[in-house]
Amino acid sequence: MKRTTYENPLITRYASREMAAVFSDDTKFRLWRKLWIALAESEMELGLPVTQKQIDAMKKHADDINYEVAEAREKEVRHDVMSHVYAFGMQAKEAMPIIHLGATSCFVTDNAELLILKQALELVRAKLVAVMDKLKKFALNYKGLPTLGFTHLQPAQLTTVGKRATLWLQDLLMDYENLEHAIDCIKLRGVKGTTGTQASFFSLFEGDGDKVDKLEELVTRKMGLQKSFGVTGQTYPRKLDYNVIGVLSMIAQSAYKFAGDLRVLQNMKEMEEPFEKSQIGSSAMAYKRNPMRSERMCALARYVISLPVNEAMTACTQWFERTLDDSANKRITLAQAFLALDGVLDLYNNIAENMVVYEKIIRRHIMAELPFMATEEILMACVKAGGDRQALHEKIREHSMESARLVKTEGKDNDLIDRIKADPAFSAIHAKIDALLAPENFIGRAEKQTEKFIAEEVDPVLRANKQYVGFTAQINV
Repeated sequence: MKRTTYENPLITRYASREMAAVFSDDTKFRLWRKLWIALAESEMELGLPVTQKQIDAMKKHADDINYEVAEAREKEVRHDVMSHVYAFGMQAKEAMPIIHLGATSCFVTDNAELLILKQALELVRAKLVAVMDKLKKFALNYKGLPTLGFTHLQPAQLTTVGKRATLWLQDLLMDYENLEHAIDCIKLRGVKGTTGTQASFFSLFEGDGDKVDKLEELVTRKMGLQKSFGVTGQTYPRKLDYNVIGVLSMIAQSAYKFAGDLRVLQNMKEMEEPFEKSQIGSSAMAYKRNPMRSERMCALARYVISLPVNEAMTACTQWFERTLDDSANKRITLAQAFLALDGVLDLYNNIAENMVVYEKIIRRHIMAELPFMATEEILMACVKAGGDRQALHEKIREHSMESARLVKTEGKDNDLIDRIKADPAFSAIHAKIDALLAPENFIGRAEKQTEKFIAEEVDPVLRANKQYVGFTAQINV
């Protein structure tokens, strides 16, 4: 099979079939026909000369779209909406005179786009909740496993593997709250006419404004929404697109943070993304286990993170009631933002479900640093046993400096504890030193914080979205 034209890798490699279907021509044009049917049906109910026979003819052909007719007509008239009005009328001949009655193109294009955005946001919500559930299980499983904390990418006070996962979870929880708000803000453009004044419908109903309002209410309800925008120009406000892309960007930021952390942890050999039995890490270095899924997450997430400025430019350049420079841009930006984030969330689900933790490596790294962190506890124990704090402090300082020098300049192991054990100044606590060095003594409330956060903040979200729990992602490559 020849491959002589560009194919979008978001479709062929990264996004799911479900998300690709949301932005397909079939979804869009079926929504157009559903909108035309809702409009005609509502006009009939309010007394305009539309018959049930015409409605029935439209409903009969709601889903069997004659694309070849529409495409041929568009080559003649250079107008996609009127081409599909014509194609629909060629099938539902009785309804030809009343299809699109009183409407402008944006009646179908914008209202359909809003419904598509709602579907896409709901699919994002499903996959986001699924990731949260997987991270919750991981966090609880490792809530008590000590690990080095890092600030400035330098070893710091201990935390736990599970507690660290709650930081990834909290990012997603904030994203979920913003996502819910974005879904709630989806309204229909409604039945507004050419420049948003409803003039054509006002004329059709012979000046009866109440019927114009009722028409918009009926169409909105028939399309499954409760509200329409109170006022518009020719289009729905393009700031809504910015809000939607902004939410996608925030989710991408959270995913990038997680994947970046995991890439560093894999470098340290403490944690790993799943690596399949026959997977190849490098064409030259057969031993390599590259974090390719996390890297791909970052690559796709970076693209999504970059998009809000594009939508901001679109929103601020819609002169007066509208300009058309949004149209071609929107066809690319909105769909590809969702497709890219869909790929990110599938990868996130796949990784979160199968992360590998190497506890012995984590322990080794802790013990290489813990002696320095434990000096305060050793000092206080000696003071309680009757030692001189200032003298003991100076002893610990000297031993610490020499041990650090040997680690850094000669590559030796951290021998600070052996030095302290060998120093008679600390003889009063020699038997207690090993117990003082137990990593579990240095994790503070990390374990309880993990349990509390999940019980109080994460579990309510998972209960409210239990239909999405258990999703297993499939990735293509």
